[in-house]
Amino acid sequence: MRLFLDTSVLLSASGSAKGASRFIVAEAVAQGWDLVSSDYCAEETQRNLPKIGRTAATAWKTEIAPRVRLIRASLALDKPLLFPKAKDRPVVITALAARADWLLTLDVTDFHGKLGCEVYGLRLATPGEFLFERRASGAL
Repeated sequence: MRLFLDTSVLLSASGSAKGASRFIVAEAVAQGWDLVSSDYCAEETQRNLPKIGRTAATAWKTEIAPRVRLIRASLALDKPLLFPKAKDRPVVITALAARADWLLTLDVTDFHGKLGCEVYGLRLATPGEFLFERRASGAL
């Protein structure tokens, strides 16, 4: 299963050793999850690491980044996408281009609020929602 991690999830995983975001990164191999993100999200993450604490940059470099496969951001889509947040469009488009099963984000207002729970078969959820669903289905 391929999981696309938005910047908010990368930052959360880097900033805290506890919580759903870090759990997903730590358990990816054992669960058979292919973690992907984009160079766009990685750059945004690196710019914002100083805002979330002294240890975040180290966690990013040693624990998070090595476990997430970065792909080049896609800016074109062969389907219509009505999404008003210009800065987040590359995230959705790249997740679709990567053929991700899930787009995990903590930005509920901009993603879930505008797109709902799914776009072209790509499921949108917070890390906690994703884990809850996996647990409820017996897959975790």
